Amino acid sequence: MIKRILDLNSSDIKNMDKEEKLLSIKTGEGRTLVTEVICIAPPALWDVSNVELASAFGSDIILLNVYDVNDSKIEGLPERKGISPIEQVKNLTGRLVAVNLEPTDLDEEVSNERLNVSDGRVATLENVKRIVEQGADMVLLTGNPKTGVTNSQIIKIIRKIKESIGDKIIIAAGKMHSSGSETEVGLNIINKDLIKNFVEAGADIILVPAPATVPGMTVDYVRNMIEYIHSLGKLSMTSIGTSQEGADEWTIKNIALYSKMAGTDIHHIGDCGMPLGMATPENIMAYSIAIKGKRHTYRRMARSVNR
Repeated sequence: MIKRILDLNSSDIKNMDKEEKLLSIKTGEGRTLVTEVICIAPPALWDVSNVELASAFGSDIILLNVYDVNDSKIEGLPERKGISPIEQVKNLTGRLVAVNLEPTDLDEEVSNERLNVSDGRVATLENVKRIVEQGADMVLLTGNPKTGVTNSQIIKIIRKIKESIGDKIIIAAGKMHSSGSETEVGLNIINKDLIKNFVEAGADIILVPAPATVPGMTVDYVRNMIEYIHSLGKLSMTSIGTSQEGADEWTIKNIALYSKMAGTDIHHIGDCGMPLGMATPENIMAYSIAIKGKRHTYRRMARSVNR
């Protein structure tokens, strides 16, 4: 019997395979919260890492952004020899851990000055193998602003991961915004054709911008995309990747409920709740309470990592 993600203990996660983790999320019925954290940002609380802070306010999954597999470090974690930063996060928080890797397209015209993505952050098969070795549960193939990530590149790397190590890591894919592309903007960020291509390539979870984040992403449009994702037997993730994670709690709660109405399985909240490198803790908790109430939020906040 697989527990809902709402009920997972640290000891449960250690013994789960990929399919069991996906089933645990599915049985959570739209009450899974992913919180993104910029690894290189200084800890807001100085001697407590941001991953611990994000976990303490109700997150179910920690998503590491700007994580370089060749220089793997997360600010604020104590140094321990013989254990990867990802394993440290899992040990300290008792959470599933995902990592952003970026399928950059050097041929893509970028609307602003292109941001450089280090080799250790690019979505290559070798880098995905590295994060698997380091203990990651999930890879999210997506793009930060102005990086030139394209959906065609996402599809290519999904296929490589699926064929090589698809049974070892959850594959999530999709763009939260244009990533600087001049053509993949608004409703061109995601559509049914792209969803079908992602799924046929081997993705387990499809990311869609949350309603009211990207222009044109209405509840009805996102709901239509999610219904199609579910018809193909896959899970959905709505995302706030537009710095609205730093907005007021009213905005956060509305996006949370819009995403729930759209039918999403997983809710993502971004990392730009300035100046933290993560959403403000109050917004993480507000989002969590909106989608699963105080009971399950407080259970997640209070559950010991030693269970």
